[in-house]
Amino acid sequence: MSGPGLSHDLRQRQNQSLVLAPQLRQSLKILQVAALDLRSEIQEELQSNPTLEELPPEHSSKEPETTPEENTPTEDEENPHEEIDFSKEFEILGKLDEDWRDYMSQAGGAQPYTQEDSEKRQHFMDSLVSDASLQEHLMRQAELADTDENVAEALKYLIGSIDDRGFLTLNLPDATFQTDHTLAELQEAAVVLTTFDPTGIGSPDIQTCLLAQLAARERESSLSARIIRNHFDLLSRRRIPELSRKLGASQDDIQTAIEEIGKLDPAPGRRFAEDTNRVVEPDVTITKVDGEWKIDLNSDYIPRLRISSTYRELIAKGTLSKEEKEYLKERMKSGKFLIDSIEQRQRTIEKITREILKAQSEFFDHGISQLKPLTMTQIADIVGVHETTVSRAIANKYLNTPQGIFEFRYFFTTGYQSAEGDSVSNTSVKEIIADLIALEDRSTPFSDQTIVKKLQDKGLKLARRTVAKYREELGILPSNMRRDYS
Repeated sequence: MSGPGLSHDLRQRQNQSLVLAPQLRQSLKILQVAALDLRSEIQEELQSNPTLEELPPEHSSKEPETTPEENTPTEDEENPHEEIDFSKEFEILGKLDEDWRDYMSQAGGAQPYTQEDSEKRQHFMDSLVSDASLQEHLMRQAELADTDENVAEALKYLIGSIDDRGFLTLNLPDATFQTDHTLAELQEAAVVLTTFDPTGIGSPDIQTCLLAQLAARERESSLSARIIRNHFDLLSRRRIPELSRKLGASQDDIQTAIEEIGKLDPAPGRRFAEDTNRVVEPDVTITKVDGEWKIDLNSDYIPRLRISSTYRELIAKGTLSKEEKEYLKERMKSGKFLIDSIEQRQRTIEKITREILKAQSEFFDHGISQLKPLTMTQIADIVGVHETTVSRAIANKYLNTPQGIFEFRYFFTTGYQSAEGDSVSNTSVKEIIADLIALEDRSTPFSDQTIVKKLQDKGLKLARRTVAKYREELGILPSNMRRDYS
């Protein structure tokens, strides 16, 4: 008897999930898009759903989002309001979120959570819903690659480690400890990756990237290739006389080779980067009024909606056929879910903003140097949602602050403990590095190791390779390329 009962219960759960799926997808999409883009999403629904109507702007502050039931249905008619009650659906979504949180908590095990783990997790969360056109371009090629299953999976993992320049930032031997892939599988996948478009993608550094582009032009034995391969440091400093002596070539030939190199792409992934010259409209504004912080959500681009009373009255009159009535009820149900999803979106963004304000209060008062380490998991625990919900809620959105306009993601960063026990974010560390380099003597610029020691003097312990990574992310050249020889 328990067998059939269990089977029946499973069938019910399956059916329920299928009904929720389209609405859940819509709700997640509404949560993810920025205020400027949300209006177009809503307009699409308005065009396809006759029971939805937009409140005129001049009445938006006076009229409710949904109208009350002015007509009482006849005794043999169901109350339309009950048909669009989504409390059960949101309760189920909440339970799914809670179950997922419990599962992730249990799956964590007792392994120590290191700084490196934190950075990788943050990178994953940052990439979850952000634009990834380069990765998508590479994934399409990966799907067509002729590799076995294990190498194909390793290839997908490597694609996830490609930075905006198109370089592979992963150390393959280290990756064997972080994944189930063997070194041989990762190495084979890395070779496959370098065959993808654009040429030079997946290279570990600029030299390899440029040499790959020359090889694609059958110029791997050219003077240009020899300069890059054997004298890249001299090339970076444009030491034409020295290059001429070392390579036994005329200065004119060296100059011609340098011109050829100049036509290569040192960062092939950048062509896929998002256009940063677009207009940014802050989704939230934080201001200080009479010593108190105030949070204002941008609702200028979000139409106010309600369910049309005309269709409610049609259902209440009882003159429609069963099919017509069911169609209208389904449309009203969909419209109500859209209205609820928009309200839920605004509440979620407001809650997240409030917690960011609490966690980063020193930043809002004093600026970037006071930015503290903060993860999406911390905010998710306080708000009571899963961290993926936080990631979606802050995607593509900007916060207007007294310190300027910043992406929401800017406030989420891992960090370090100073000798005094204070938490310092990665962003603040980068600012310290940038300040140190800005004040250096250009005749004897600071090496990465020197910067490490200066950070130690400030109570911050970083590895040299970490300093080098942060310096590169700031777009600052190595010390030998910053030196002023004049």
